[in-house]
Amino acid sequence: MNANSPPPLWRLPDGVNPSLWEYTHTDRLADEEDEYFRGHPLFQTDARALDARFVEPAPLVDLGCGTGRHALRFARRGFPVVAVDLSHAMLRTARAEAHAERLAFLGVEANLCRLGAFRDETFTYALSMFSTLGMIRGRPARRRALAETFRILRRGGRLALHAHNFWLNLGDPQGRTWLLNQAKRALLQQPGLGDRRMTYRGISGMEVHLFRWRELKSDLRSAGFRIDDVLPIDAVRAEPIAAPWFGHSLRAGGWIVFASRPG
Repeated sequence: MNANSPPPLWRLPDGVNPSLWEYTHTDRLADEEDEYFRGHPLFQTDARALDARFVEPAPLVDLGCGTGRHALRFARRGFPVVAVDLSHAMLRTARAEAHAERLAFLGVEANLCRLGAFRDETFTYALSMFSTLGMIRGRPARRRALAETFRILRRGGRLALHAHNFWLNLGDPQGRTWLLNQAKRALLQQPGLGDRRMTYRGISGMEVHLFRWRELKSDLRSAGFRIDDVLPIDAVRAEPIAAPWFGHSLRAGGWIVFASRPG
């Protein structure tokens, strides 16, 4: 069997389908990651937003850390960082960089729906960036991941989360066709509303969940989070949109949401 081949469906981890399994077990993607995303404007927007709000060093967990783009930045600022990912190769790359720089950094290979390695109220800050939540398959699994994040945050602790907007597809013909198919799915009450399938970096059948704003709010609040701040982001420029108070649920390409665990 190929090393990337997924186990039988009944043995796949929570929130993981065969394509996501292949993605997390393809070493090539970790090797290419930093170069593939070099100069991506969304990461600059993320960094500015995070740095303005997560100021005082305290324990931070990066959930779905990839090769450690944000985790390493915070470790360099003096934050004790734990970086979590399902990809052994991504963590290996992040650990190597942290070791070379002698940073306070721990990499943990784990499923975001099952964070039993961490005790309750361990962290002051949590990150779930670049639509990590949207890569988790199925709403029950996404809600479990948010509930686990809530559990491991301290009272008063804060989560920064990025998610893509369902309605960003209005801007292109192929996206509008997808939206029509989604309308049919909704009428027939079929599962998977908001799941968009694609071939991503050579992995066919990859899916990302695109959220409606009401849905994202509901999922965060169901876990116990209080939403403190929302940055609606333009789909093309990856900058905060103008007049965000006006129809951001339709106009934004996605959101960076800051939520907290009430004290």
